[in-house]
Amino acid sequence: VQLQASGGGLVQAGGSLRLSCAASGRTFSYVTMGWFRQAPGKEREFVSVIRWSGGSTYYADSVKGRFTISRDNAKNTVYLQMNSLKPEDTAIYYCAAKSGGSYVDSPGSYDYWGQGTLVTVSS
Repeated sequence: VQLQASGGGLVQAGGSLRLSCAASGRTFSYVTMGWFRQAPGKEREFVSVIRWSGGSTYYADSVKGRFTISRDNAKNTVYLQMNSLKPEDTAIYYCAAKSGGSYVDSPGSYDYWGQGTLVTVSS
């Protein structure tokens, strides 16, 4: 499975960005897609997750109500719509895929990772 993340950039506080994660390869081998982020000097942290089947979602408290994760099964693509961005959202955002549905907020449980896309929110 190959994951390609895109859509990052520089935005002012209060603005919006939409990240995309396109999957290719053995896409039938995973059932859960997640977004994580890593700010300079910090550990990678969970942002959001979606299941391909059924589309159930889960968010970190820090982004709940501002971020929305969605999927397009036909395009094998997952999106992260980010609204009301804050300077503390600045990080490299990574998409990831896993074959199971447990421990979805743990980076170590994911099998595949994209290369990351940088989001910078200015104050």
